[in-house]
Amino acid sequence: MSARAQRLPSYALFAALLSAAGLPIYIHAPKFYVDQYGVSLAALGTVLFVLRLLDVVQDPLLGKLSERLRHRRGIAVAVGAGMMALAMMGLFAVAPPVAPVLWFAGMLTLVFSGFSFLTICFYAQGVAKADAIAGQGHLMLARWRETGALLGVCAASVAPVMLGVWLDAPFAGFAVGFALLALFAVLAMSDEWRAADLPASTGFATVLKDAVARRLLLVALLNAAPVAVSSTLFLFYVERALEAPGWEGPLLLLFFLSAAAAAPFWSMLAERFGGKRVLLLAMVLGIVAFGGALFLGPGDVLLFALVCLASGAVLGADLTLLPAMFATRMAKISPSAAEGFGLWSFVSKFTLALAAVVLLPVLEGAGLQTDGTESPPEAIRMLILLYAGVPCVLKLCAIALLARVSIVEEV
Repeated sequence: MSARAQRLPSYALFAALLSAAGLPIYIHAPKFYVDQYGVSLAALGTVLFVLRLLDVVQDPLLGKLSERLRHRRGIAVAVGAGMMALAMMGLFAVAPPVAPVLWFAGMLTLVFSGFSFLTICFYAQGVAKADAIAGQGHLMLARWRETGALLGVCAASVAPVMLGVWLDAPFAGFAVGFALLALFAVLAMSDEWRAADLPASTGFATVLKDAVARRLLLVALLNAAPVAVSSTLFLFYVERALEAPGWEGPLLLLFFLSAAAAAPFWSMLAERFGGKRVLLLAMVLGIVAFGGALFLGPGDVLLFALVCLASGAVLGADLTLLPAMFATRMAKISPSAAEGFGLWSFVSKFTLALAAVVLLPVLEGAGLQTDGTESPPEAIRMLILLYAGVPCVLKLCAIALLARVSIVEEV
């Protein structure tokens, strides 16, 4: 049966929706509120971290809610997507009716809650879908899903920059575009929620008692941290360290398009040589590729473009293989997968918030200026070290941990 007959393109479109509401929010929202409303970096970092503390309780509960609603997921997903779209409009298209930092916190709470619930439902659904596909279903689904996600990140990352050419309020245009994407994605997946014969939950304990699942969650935590750090600081790095304002959009597009183009390649390698072995190779290459950003400075845009191209290609492996490995494990120990992906969702988002609460105040304390005035040299050096050095150290830790995970080839 062809991928189209299996409705895998609809999974790619829904993944694009989720990715558009995930990583790009950490790229755009803090800088938007700094530039538009003068909110401090420290305040924004604190808000992002507090919201992730909420996820300590919320995401596992949303996993349980997803499991309880598994026979009504179509309606639940439509409600969640609608809430997320409206909150995105409030975040970027509505002038705050209260203190901007409070409005920022409220709208992001709704965006992240909807994002968490939809992610849990979607990945749990994917476990059931992949089990119904002949052959290595989890890798086949992962190719479509993660390629769609990466294309969604591409579009959402550059949309405000590109819309700025035609619109006076590009972020409002981005919010409207996101709402339309939510509508089409929900309609495309509508038959999938009804078609699944989803198993009952086995609970959080089953996931947490399994040694392989626990270690994969820890690997996910450490492996997501470098992306969280670089995403949080990307716009500041290009604008301040490279002194290349205006290049943010093209460089982001190059990075994520490279990841999207490489994702199927990594998946095919994993089918032949094993997911763990290929992922370890990609992680080592990631350090080599991204480490070059440590040595760049004003005017090195073309060299940084090469860094984006190489490190983006490696990111395709991170975002494709690790979720496929975890989904395969869930299929064996917890077939409903909702609680497992509740934990996975929390781990993924917690790294982004931790990066924000640690890095943004450090940069503000070092004297990094966000109002267009010149920053002291020590602040720029700190920015470069945090942007390029810290991710390489974190990636080394993730490699060490993954090497110790005993997997009888899970993908």
